[in-house]
Amino acid sequence: QVQLVESGGGSVQPGGSLRLSCAASENIRSIYHAAWFRQAPGKQRELVAAITTSSDTTYADSVKGRFTISTDKDKNTDYLQMNSLKPEDTAVYYCRRLYYTDDGLKDYWGQGTQVTVSS
Repeated sequence: QVQLVESGGGSVQPGGSLRLSCAASENIRSIYHAAWFRQAPGKQRELVAAITTSSDTTYADSVKGRFTISTDKDKNTDYLQMNSLKPEDTAVYYCRRLYYTDDGLKDYWGQGTQVTVSS
């Protein structure tokens, strides 16, 4: 059972930056996709960014050019660098890893970290 531990959330003024981290407790030797989702109050959870083991990335239109997803395979940790933050980026951010194993898909989520953008 892989545990994902997030860190790096907090409060920041508009225009500021934060970097979220998601550390995985185990290193499963299989292809996986890592992703960050967010959920604002009263809204559905939405995909923010995703990255594959071949480093292909996908971003929501609302964060393109401002957010960057990356993975450090040596540290078994995923990151979300968030720049030029806006009040509408305020949400709980969740990391996710989806492993494609010989036993099938293994889907793991972090506990969530609050990001608040406010002046």
